[in-house]
Amino acid sequence: MLRFLFIFCTAPIFATTYHVSKTSNYNSIQQTINLSKDGDTILVEAGIYKEKNLVVNKEIILKGIQHPTLDGEGKYEIISVRANHVTIDGFKVINSGIGTLDDPAGIKIYNKRNVSIINNILESTFFGIYTQNGINCIIKNNQLESFATEEQQIGNGIHCWKCDSMQIIGNNIQGHRDGIYFEFVTNSIIWRNISTKNIRYGLHFMFSNNDSYITNVFRNNGAGVAVMFTHGVKMFNNLFEENWGDAAYGLLLKEISDSYLVGNQFIRNTSGIFMEGVSRVQMERNLFQNNGWAMKIQANCMDIAVTKNNFLSNTFDVGTNGSLVLNTFNFNYWDKYEGYDLDKNKLGDIPYRPVSLFSMILEKMPPAMMLFRSFMVTILDKTEKIIPSITPENLVDNSPLMTALPL
Repeated sequence: MLRFLFIFCTAPIFATTYHVSKTSNYNSIQQTINLSKDGDTILVEAGIYKEKNLVVNKEIILKGIQHPTLDGEGKYEIISVRANHVTIDGFKVINSGIGTLDDPAGIKIYNKRNVSIINNILESTFFGIYTQNGINCIIKNNQLESFATEEQQIGNGIHCWKCDSMQIIGNNIQGHRDGIYFEFVTNSIIWRNISTKNIRYGLHFMFSNNDSYITNVFRNNGAGVAVMFTHGVKMFNNLFEENWGDAAYGLLLKEISDSYLVGNQFIRNTSGIFMEGVSRVQMERNLFQNNGWAMKIQANCMDIAVTKNNFLSNTFDVGTNGSLVLNTFNFNYWDKYEGYDLDKNKLGDIPYRPVSLFSMILEKMPPAMMLFRSFMVTILDKTEKIIPSITPENLVDNSPLMTALPL
């Protein structure tokens, strides 16, 4: 017992702190890493360091003072983490190599756990921060920016593949292919990130179950956000804004199930949400404002509950491509509703049909958009609301709210 206590108490005493600078005896980061032991700390002073590929293979803290620059010279992966319990804190990482076979990154974590990548600036890297087979890693408060103009020229900002229990928090990402990319990632959280001006998606989910993304901003990305082939996703309090284009959406949901969308804002997108093959999803207390379509629901979606949402100033509230509707709409506010409330219970006395005849025509003949707002189209829509013939008869909100919800 005494021997165990002695070892436990004295282990931290032997941890060493190294200071690396251009003028000290320790002027090479890699050589200092090679000298270090598990538990040591390496402090790197400001300066420009061109050390090709830094391999961190000890359980150490590598901390930059005033953001020293690690320059990959356009040739190398800059930091490779090959040990557990590593912290990379406070560096400026620039000019990684480019390659589609080995996917070089500014910082890459190889099959490790309990790694923290925090407070770094990454510029002009192919992939920004790349984690493969990571467990319980933290990627927090980093700034990532690249300047490619085509998907083939660039990788993703934060890329996670086959990971579990990841925390992606407070990062600012722009100019990559996808801002944040998850594939086969489980039990993880994406929180308070800003992902803007990425070539394809601000966030891209594939085969990643039981994850949450909360209070993020996805603005002005090429195609918005995509969540595909996934179940058990929680999407709370995010902003999807200014995602425009023929194939752009605030949020694309494809083949997902048993998920929740609560408290999100969809503002000025071609389509706020596009859903295909979606089932058992709860949508509540979301705001849809100034979109082309607030939502498009393909006929192969089922058991979607759209409840207590605000629909304001959208060109079209709901679009669909078929007459079969297996979803429910209740207690939503629609600014296009023209009904009345004689019994003063704050609910409309007649149902609201959010699908217009003209939106159904557009699904089959997109060039018909040139007739939008014409007198003929207005008459057709008014007639269809009175005597539905083409629009889905059961796609209806039977209890529309008379006033907008305070979201």
